[in-house]
Amino acid sequence: MAQAFSVEEIIPRPVPQVWAALTDWPNAHRWMPGIDAITADGETAEGTELTFRARGKDRSSTIVRCVAGQSIVLRSVQGGVTADYTYEVHEHGDGTSRVTLTAGCQSTGVLWRAMSPLLRIAIRASDGKQIRLLKAMIEEG
Repeated sequence: MAQAFSVEEIIPRPVPQVWAALTDWPNAHRWMPGIDAITADGETAEGTELTFRARGKDRSSTIVRCVAGQSIVLRSVQGGVTADYTYEVHEHGDGTSRVTLTAGCQSTGVLWRAMSPLLRIAIRASDGKQIRLLKAMIEEG
């Protein structure tokens, strides 16, 4: 899977608080640009499906990997495009957390593969600010 981008922020809060905000799906629209609402069909665990409303349409992601309190991978499949969003939260010291988001994209089919570089640019442009917005939301309280 080709990497679209990777971003990192230091958030001046302890890991449990950051993880709780990261996985608070009803409030994720506050830091995920373009998302109006997200609901989960179960606990935050592998196999749980997240349904989100974006640009007037319902879409879905599946949690394909989850290490509670540390990392989570959300996978979305739209047409011939699969995108993985890997969120990691680690202690940075003195009650702060280092949060990383790495997004990857894989395309199948001739048309989707040809558009893959543009898709990675679009993903970076729309979602590259997620962690910065998460930080702002947490700091606001």
